[in-house]
Amino acid sequence: MESSRRKFIKNVGAASALLTTDSFAKPFNIIKSLSISPNDKIRIATIGMGIQGNSDTKSALKTAGVEFVAAADLYDGRLTRVKENYGKDIFTTRDYREILARKDIDAVLVVTPDHWHDKITKDALEAGKSVYCEKPMVQKIDRGRSVIDAWKKSGKTMQVGSQRISGSVFEEAKRMIQAGDVGEINFIESNNDRFNAIGAWNYTIPTDASTQTVDWDTFLGTAPKMPFDATRFFRWRNYKDYGTGVGGDLFVHLITGVHYITGSYGPTRILSSGELSYWKDGRDVPDVLVSILDYPKTEQHSQFQMVLRVNFGNAGAIKNNTRIIGTEGQIDLMDNALVLSKKKLPKAPGIGGYDSLSTFSEEEQKKSKAAYDAKYLDNDRKSEPVKEVRFDAPKGEDVHANHFANFFENVKKGSQGTIEDPVFGFRAAAPVLACNDSYFEQKIIHWDPIAMKLKKK
Repeated sequence: MESSRRKFIKNVGAASALLTTDSFAKPFNIIKSLSISPNDKIRIATIGMGIQGNSDTKSALKTAGVEFVAAADLYDGRLTRVKENYGKDIFTTRDYREILARKDIDAVLVVTPDHWHDKITKDALEAGKSVYCEKPMVQKIDRGRSVIDAWKKSGKTMQVGSQRISGSVFEEAKRMIQAGDVGEINFIESNNDRFNAIGAWNYTIPTDASTQTVDWDTFLGTAPKMPFDATRFFRWRNYKDYGTGVGGDLFVHLITGVHYITGSYGPTRILSSGELSYWKDGRDVPDVLVSILDYPKTEQHSQFQMVLRVNFGNAGAIKNNTRIIGTEGQIDLMDNALVLSKKKLPKAPGIGGYDSLSTFSEEEQKKSKAAYDAKYLDNDRKSEPVKEVRFDAPKGEDVHANHFANFFENVKKGSQGTIEDPVFGFRAAAPVLACNDSYFEQKIIHWDPIAMKLKKK
């Protein structure tokens, strides 16, 4: 196990487990790249230099042999900042198509508002670029298959950016589930609460925001046309025209982790409830959302229910974690650690106390006790001591860098077998998008996780 973990941390990378689940999801066109040799640099460009774009770029450059050569953004100030950070020779543009036209760029990072993810990703794949696309892979469920088809046709490497699964904590949790350490899973709960303005996406708006410094028309894309609004541009997550709310920003991380650990393909039934409770600032997405997802029994796991929660108005004690609960224990996942608690009931159910025994006649009580004593030996009445095992991630582990290292390793090999390929990415994205649809449409959403399509009921 230790050898396996070291390999994981060094990012030699394993292909996504979902690639072997059905004929649609198998690797396509596994070819050696004709443009990149193991000793050459991988030249990257980032499309979207906001908060996550900057974070992704820094993490990507932690992989040896990766060179940052170009960036695109629709706000001039961010392009200026790119040159301040990385040098005047970095190519910058408002038009991402200029980046895709360059033959010297091997891979692009798509870190735009959600409503642009599928369009830019497909354009990049068609242009022969490998793609790292931030989560969620698409903004709308009906756009997922077209991205997968484009990936299949291109033969290029693609990674979806929900990076926590590239950490040793998730690897260890997966090993524990496969070993049967919690028995049969029956319930999973996961939450990600916040109580601060920046955490609720009220990011700083620059003083020079205007139609001169921002390409507003391009930003809108397929969204409804409207006059320039700096708040919508810089705080786009607050609006369903451009983002995917707490579902696409936070639920997707929670679901991605659960799918990786359990080997699940996804739920079949999704129901959401929520409200706009605290951040009544003009946004049109909820700041409190609770979703219930029903997962069917498969070869990988038993039937279970998952409950997801985000509360941006939680002024109480916040403990964000994921609990995977089974018939013999539970795994409590935190940021950099997990705790496995094992507990098994004794064979004997017990007799007396808060029990119906005392309601029987005295004679029947004696008979019932005698029958119980005859059926259960002393050892049958003892439960195993509760066992608790803690696992901590190695000090200094960088899961974000790990995720990129896996991506670049596969780019070098010309492989489509990343840890979070588009099939895995869509199977995580679609349920969270269904959570949003359930909330806005006030109905249960039925999903086919194998065929990856909505079902009508």
